[in-house]
Amino acid sequence: MSKVQSHVRTRLWRGGRLVEEDFPLERVSDLLDDEEALIWVDLCDPDGKLIAKLAEELELAPQIVEDAVNKLARVRVARESAYTFVTVFATSMEPGDVDQEIDSDEIASSPRLRLAQVSTFLLRRGLVTVRHATGFDMDEVVSRWDENADLLRYGPGALLHGLLDAIVDGHFDTVQDLDDQIETLEDLLFAEGAPDRSLQRRTYLMRKDLVELRRVVLPMREVIGSILRVRRELNSPRDLDVWWEDLYDHVQRVSEWTESLRDMITSVFETNLSLQDARLNVVMKKLTGWAAIIAVPTAVTGWFGQNLPFPGFGDRSGLILSLSVIVATVLILFLLFRRRGWI
Repeated sequence: MSKVQSHVRTRLWRGGRLVEEDFPLERVSDLLDDEEALIWVDLCDPDGKLIAKLAEELELAPQIVEDAVNKLARVRVARESAYTFVTVFATSMEPGDVDQEIDSDEIASSPRLRLAQVSTFLLRRGLVTVRHATGFDMDEVVSRWDENADLLRYGPGALLHGLLDAIVDGHFDTVQDLDDQIETLEDLLFAEGAPDRSLQRRTYLMRKDLVELRRVVLPMREVIGSILRVRRELNSPRDLDVWWEDLYDHVQRVSEWTESLRDMITSVFETNLSLQDARLNVVMKKLTGWAAIIAVPTAVTGWFGQNLPFPGFGDRSGLILSLSVIVATVLILFLLFRRRGWI
């Protein structure tokens, strides 16, 4: 029994006022029949026995319970006769090493996106959350409920709103972090001696992070929209709708920001490739210019090295003539290439 309790956190409110915490899971079904009660049950890293106990206590569908603990789940909302099931993902950036010197040969790793799955069961008089131990701080959500305790009198919708509001705020922080990283990459693009290998790796990793972020952020619009429709169908208190509409607006802004970042990182990736081609062209021009200059003395000395008589053959005047031709031709080519920017 102690093993089960170590994974369970419970709360009970009456009239928006907290009256009890950490009560046994067995009391949940009885409290759900109490019209004045509002309960919250949090299961962190639940094992099979705990999930089976919850499913039996709340009469949950087995396939829905399986989705709640499946780490490969996707963002979704499903309405059943007795509850509404919602799966979302909290996001945060895992700190990593960032290039301090842009001319370093080391390949630095970018901060990586970290996802934390949070599944919820929205009941008539309560909310059940199922999550994993790492990646999401439920204490932040609880503090929001305590700060807006007056909203809890509107029922479990207020609990779900506080949870999703904290998750969406985390999306904002993640997008802001990625935006700052992309700006850093843009600065590195045109820096002298920028490490191409490190820059390519950071750009590629960031593209992967943005793909993952879009996968969990964009469906949030449908999740919030579906919850709003369910609330209207159930004739839930309209006083809370303004909070949900504000949350929907935040989700829209995060989605649009994420889409713009996708375009930005694509632009950085393509610009980096274009700059590499441009740098290669500059290198080829310089090599071509110096090759042409080196070819002049090679050609002249090769001509004078033939065993055939010609003007100046075997005489000091031939040496002076060959040196004059080499110096004059090399100087002319150098000045021409310098003017064109090839050297």
